[in-house]
Amino acid sequence: MNRFQIRGLKQDDFADMVAEEVERALAHYDEAINKPTMVSVGKIAGSIASAVTLLSPKHQRAIDTIHADLPGLASKFVRALAAEAARRSEAGIAGETNPPTTLLADAEPSSLPKSDDLESMLIEDWAGRVAGSTYLEENLRIARSTLHRWQRRGEVIALRKGGRKHVFPLAQFVDGRPVTGIRDVLSLISNPRLAWLWLTRPSAQLDGRVPVDLLRQDQVDEVIEAARAFAPD
Repeated sequence: MNRFQIRGLKQDDFADMVAEEVERALAHYDEAINKPTMVSVGKIAGSIASAVTLLSPKHQRAIDTIHADLPGLASKFVRALAAEAARRSEAGIAGETNPPTTLLADAEPSSLPKSDDLESMLIEDWAGRVAGSTYLEENLRIARSTLHRWQRRGEVIALRKGGRKHVFPLAQFVDGRPVTGIRDVLSLISNPRLAWLWLTRPSAQLDGRVPVDLLRQDQVDEVIEAARAFAPD
């Protein structure tokens, strides 16, 4: 588990903490930089750091292997971000909430693996951070009886690991409870592995947004409609 999860920090709190550190570093490095730009840079850095911690260990290790390419990739991302910001400014749509198509072009998978393929894949390679009931009880204060009740009711996603053991993706919890909407998604996509994979990948039905991120923002209705469109017949 990563350090801020062990300390009980929320994902947004961690992003804010990184943003504040980056702002302080910028203020020390360049006294001429204006405050709005400083805040924006900090927010970008915090959001990226937070997103990386949610990647599976396999994908984190993959990033570790391309250190030499990271400056170039980051520069490409920032240029695309600046171009999109300029486009919105010129069009007078600064408040637009949908992610820009140019930034999503490489993010959205053409298709998801089939259920049978998922069963043979290691959970750690695709599901992000997961934990067992002991960790959840000790760190998120979720009693085993409560967790099992949620599991029976289909209110939490449990991924079978090995024979009878289940692990639970951490990104589905906010303030020690599963986000609203998990039960609805599972009622439409009954395979827990496929449901979680869909929840954590950019969705074409949601204009490239990630369903679980929307659930964490209480945008439940949009996610349910997208799950209904995605669900196998």
